[in-house]
Amino acid sequence: MALGRGIQIGAIFSMITMVGGVFGYTLFGCPLFDAIYMVVITIFGIGYGEFCPISIAERSFTILVIVAGVISAAFVVGGFVQMVTEGEIHRALDSRRKTKDIAQLENHAIVCGYGRIGQVLARKLVDAEHPFVVVDNNSDRIASAEAMGYRVCQGNASEEQVLQSAGIGRAKVLATVLPDDAINVFITLTARGLNPHLMIVARGEVPTTENKLRLAGANHVISPASISGLRMANLITHPNTIEFLDQSEERTRLNELLAQIDVQVDELAVPANSPLVGRSIADLEIRGKGTFIVVALRRREGDLLTHPSHQEILQPGDTVIVLGHTGDIPQFSRLYEMKRLPRHRGG
Repeated sequence: MALGRGIQIGAIFSMITMVGGVFGYTLFGCPLFDAIYMVVITIFGIGYGEFCPISIAERSFTILVIVAGVISAAFVVGGFVQMVTEGEIHRALDSRRKTKDIAQLENHAIVCGYGRIGQVLARKLVDAEHPFVVVDNNSDRIASAEAMGYRVCQGNASEEQVLQSAGIGRAKVLATVLPDDAINVFITLTARGLNPHLMIVARGEVPTTENKLRLAGANHVISPASISGLRMANLITHPNTIEFLDQSEERTRLNELLAQIDVQVDELAVPANSPLVGRSIADLEIRGKGTFIVVALRRREGDLLTHPSHQEILQPGDTVIVLGHTGDIPQFSRLYEMKRLPRHRGG
């Protein structure tokens, strides 16, 4: 029986019983209001007494009204019980399914906090097809994550039991991205104690928190404010490189990695008096003696060429975007009178 159908059948049957009872008592000679009163006290079992003259036939009819009323009430009550029971069973089965699903994960990520940063992180993990579990103690945010089809675990991420439910013993990485630095420190401490080999990425709003997070066991500390400020500065001082690096997801990852190694992306403007004017990109790389490679070329008209051909000829006003070791590019630019734009290191 479909959920709620028992209530519908009970309500219809109850209405038919009441209308039929009133009609029957009026046929036996009861006034209309007295007939209604008789039906009500009969069906609901109040039984104040027989209001109308009762014969054997009328008593038999009253018995039928009582039985029909009980049956209709049973349908209504049974429908409500069915709704409650099926809902509880469904929630229990759903919870068991989710727990079993998380229990089968290995080398997954745990995202603590499903705020703005947590949502961005979750979308990126989905794009990378990396399994993860969202942990948050806010029911609305958990519901939002579930609506996106994410695995979730509701609770305080600083509690061991909650992290264990998220499979921290089998996880590869944990990212705590809550806006409260103190909670992030506590989550980091708890997570490190549960899994010494776990890679922990922590969010730190205040610069002084970085040392605390690292002491607590965080491998990497990310400051959203610093990243945003650096990003804006690079858009102002180094727009060509940013546009090149932002064209694909792979280049965005490269942009992030460059900040951690001794490699830089630089822009070299080609002035009119440069000896490289009229030369090809191949000549430029040969003269660089392997210290850098050309990754893009901005024409003076504004066109950006990624992976330009070695036969492309340099013209006055062009900007060459090169990738090379720190210290080599400035020396080359001075040697060949190229105007070196502000240096960019990473994102």
